[in-house]
Amino acid sequence: MKSWKTILAATALALASSTAALAARTDLVLGIPLEPPHLDPTAGAAAAIDEVLYANVFEGLTRIGSKGEVLPALAESWTISDDGKVYTFKLRTGVKFHDGSDFNAEDVTFSLDRARADNSTNAQKALFAAIDTVEVVDPATVKVTLKQPQGSFLYNMGWGDAVIVASESAETNKDKPVGTGPFKFDNWAKGSAITLVRNPDYWGEPVALEKAEFRIVPDAAAAIPALLSGDVQAFPNVGVGDALPQIQADPRFKVVIGATEGETILSTNNKKPPFDNLKVRQAIAHALDRKAIMDAASSGLGTPIGSHFSPANAAYVDLTSTYPHDVAKAKELMKEAGLENGVKATLKLPPVAYARDGGQVIASELREIGIDLEIIPVEWADWLSQVFKNKDYDLTIVSHTEPNDIGIYSRKDYYFNYDNPAFDKVIEELDLTSDEAKRMELYKQAQKILADDAVNGFLFELPKIGIWDAKLEGLWENSPIQANDLTKVKWVD
Repeated sequence: MKSWKTILAATALALASSTAALAARTDLVLGIPLEPPHLDPTAGAAAAIDEVLYANVFEGLTRIGSKGEVLPALAESWTISDDGKVYTFKLRTGVKFHDGSDFNAEDVTFSLDRARADNSTNAQKALFAAIDTVEVVDPATVKVTLKQPQGSFLYNMGWGDAVIVASESAETNKDKPVGTGPFKFDNWAKGSAITLVRNPDYWGEPVALEKAEFRIVPDAAAAIPALLSGDVQAFPNVGVGDALPQIQADPRFKVVIGATEGETILSTNNKKPPFDNLKVRQAIAHALDRKAIMDAASSGLGTPIGSHFSPANAAYVDLTSTYPHDVAKAKELMKEAGLENGVKATLKLPPVAYARDGGQVIASELREIGIDLEIIPVEWADWLSQVFKNKDYDLTIVSHTEPNDIGIYSRKDYYFNYDNPAFDKVIEELDLTSDEAKRMELYKQAQKILADDAVNGFLFELPKIGIWDAKLEGLWENSPIQANDLTKVKWVD
């Protein structure tokens, strides 16, 4: 990192002239750290898919706004029956998919029925479990009947996994996505960049950008020169380590440190010995020094968490004191578990910096209490296959960036392998509850159960460190959903 000041100084004169001409631009190169495995939000769990396509190429009945609010999208309005079970959506008319085909109620029924089908490959299939029937009333009206009331239904329909696709193009969306959004897919240079272009036939307000390139820049060391040279004009979320103060002091750039929905956790296989033992999980919780982990994994930024919930949510409870950092207590619990002589395990780390850097610290901390971890670096495709799908792991580190996703702990086939009927009952009641005050209380109960059970090592809420040209506006400061929404982005004088 010794060369950052030199790099900053050397590029200052070159950028002074180049940035002056950017106000009139209608193109944008935006840097992202991870390449999506494919381009279909309805068929994959990787956040990188939504980070490129959500709100840009694909749209749902509803959408999540920059403040986490539910907004109309392909449904311009809706009514809800008195018993809370029937949602009647009035759809926008005159909407076309990017291949020129018309959007109508048949596409909604196809998409929702496909997502909830027995053979569905949707990574968030549970979002649709409450749906009983989806019926076409007329080409611009759809009636969705639920098996029971679900307070989060409209919010769920705003996830990337719930976007509306056409039957004609659904099977090829992984390589050639066809949506209804303000941008159309143009090109995917594998390993390099994904390019979108403005959709001239968009039903809504036209976007200012004519072209947006999502450039894959996996290494922070490469991100800084790309930014300083003007080759990349924006990084919505990037780790730049010791260079951050210098960039913050440079008036050519805007640095925005916001919040995410990224609960960063030491994910634990709760059915694999010795992690099926509560005392071992409690020992791990006591061994974790969140500050040291955050210093290494996120330049000290972020917010410590004690359960799986975002501090930005009104229902958040600070449970970090449930298992305070206490090595002596951790060793005592390991002895009570019959493991005073230690145990070996594996720690599979995906390629992101917060996992690789934080993993080194965690391995050192757990070694101190007798848990000797073999660190196994894996690429994202392998992580998704080995860890997320096949549950072939002991421990791993990942940020769960899906919005408001505490309900994943009640899924019986989820990769944590966690099973607690008391927690399931709280989530079941939450699903049936529309009253906001009651929902808040249930969320708090759910957080407490997870904290007490030490299901995972709850580390910190991933910060969103956005750096972009000061003449850009409209990029999201926070990430209430895993998205880089470009619909309001433009260059200004």
